[in-house]
Amino acid sequence: MTRARVPILIAVLAAIASVATWGYLRARGGDTGRTVQGWIESQLIFVAPDETGRVETLAVREGDKIKTGDPIFTLDADLQKATLAEAEANVANAQVAYMRAKELLTRAVGSQKTFDDAEAVLRTAEARRNSAKTRLDRRKLDSPVTGAVQEVYFRTGELVPAGRPIVSLLPPGNVRVRFFVPQDRVPGLKIGDAVTVTCDGCAPGLAARINFISAQAEFTPPVIYSLEERALLVFRIEALPEKPDALRVGQPVSVVLPPAQSVADARR
Repeated sequence: MTRARVPILIAVLAAIASVATWGYLRARGGDTGRTVQGWIESQLIFVAPDETGRVETLAVREGDKIKTGDPIFTLDADLQKATLAEAEANVANAQVAYMRAKELLTRAVGSQKTFDDAEAVLRTAEARRNSAKTRLDRRKLDSPVTGAVQEVYFRTGELVPAGRPIVSLLPPGNVRVRFFVPQDRVPGLKIGDAVTVTCDGCAPGLAARINFISAQAEFTPPVIYSLEERALLVFRIEALPEKPDALRVGQPVSVVLPPAQSVADARR
């Protein structure tokens, strides 16, 4: 058997196993209508520099727990320091010219236009100095959130393009349970409903609360290996787990929905 046929065979076997399990549960009286398949997703926070630079220090590793304000990385800042020094010199020169123009205007020797021009030059120089200082300050970035370091994309000494993330962070509140339900079950679900989450190796009794119900139907994603469900239109639903640290991103899970309600009860 060629290697190219192996993934196809695995997918077919998974589909057959899922259908067989579904039929078995139905024969035993199991409520297959309440259990749906899903997985754990995350909304990562990507921390990136404003400008191109070389990583000078890296204070975190994958898996580290960090708090808001903890240092993450610094980039080389020689160019930014030189720009700030030049801007400060321009401010000093503009300040001297401004004070001279102000004194001459007070003594009625200088003109109002000369004074106004000197003041405008000073304000422009101060704005450029503030911009240069901000660029220098942003060569050192701290964590914007409390969470865990998921991945480090660049290491010390590597050159990072502007806007490319150096690390990704995952706050606990950004973990989601994503699953799909048939359209006939949607009227019985609402924001805030509790669901039970189970998975291989997980602690029992994990709970989550629905925080999103899609308004648009879609076909069942191919990652859910069920021939019956593929023939149905489904709605995407997301729930916030009460214990996000007990789950792993990308992990397949089974979600037990609350008991079915009538449409009239759901609308009350």
